[in-house]
Amino acid sequence: MEAKQWTVRIHLAEDGDDTSARAVLTTPDGTRVEGAGHARRNPADPSLPEVGDELAVSRALADLAGRLGADARHDLGDGPVPTRSW
Repeated sequence: MEAKQWTVRIHLAEDGDDTSARAVLTTPDGTRVEGAGHARRNPADPSLPEVGDELAVSRALADLAGRLGADARHDLGDGPVPTRSW
């Protein structure tokens, strides 16, 4: 079996209490799929920038996963694609 490798890069940007993330998946043939996520600190919460990073990145990866699933459904002619196999 041939091993494949896809790369995901995470880009983070912070502006005060707002954090934005972009997850960019690239395949060896140059195909790119992107997901985006955002987090905003509630003023009542403590200032923990890493929490904003984690939330924004998790949302970007979830968006990326949804886009990959949509691409798979499109490639199958809108046939059913299981959301999980575990």
